[in-house]
Amino acid sequence: MSASLATRRALAALLAAGALIGAAALPATADDHRRDHRSPHSSIVIGDVQYDSPGRNDRSNRALNREWIEVKNTGRHAVNLRGFTLADRDGNRYRFTDFRLDGRSSVKVHTGEGRDTRHDVYQDRRHQVWDERDTATLRDNRGKVIDTESWGRRGHQHHG
Repeated sequence: MSASLATRRALAALLAAGALIGAAALPATADDHRRDHRSPHSSIVIGDVQYDSPGRNDRSNRALNREWIEVKNTGRHAVNLRGFTLADRDGNRYRFTDFRLDGRSSVKVHTGEGRDTRHDVYQDRRHQVWDERDTATLRDNRGKVIDTESWGRRGHQHHG
């Protein structure tokens, strides 16, 4: 066996051992017992959901904007949501453009048309997206699922 091969094998074994020790040293968190299984490294999560707009559902823009999904930043630092997507079970998808979500704050993604602000953005749709029984999936800018929320027949629940 050459010296460089032996060195590479020793280095690989050392790195693997370090990764195991590092994983074992991670503290258990209070979040371990939650029902949802979102990405442990993301401070961006789905918050409240207002589906099937309350009140008179006359398909007006006002009614469509009473339907929304909240996206929350639970961390202290701002996150740029550029490229993040929020989609329903049927494949309707909203993609964030250059949007900076401050730490410990949230934004409501409304279905209808409107002018985007720091706390409200609009999908500019002319039809309802979120049904009585549906699932919202939030993905990061690489397409990785970071949170999902389902509601309807089995009740309101997070999973991932």
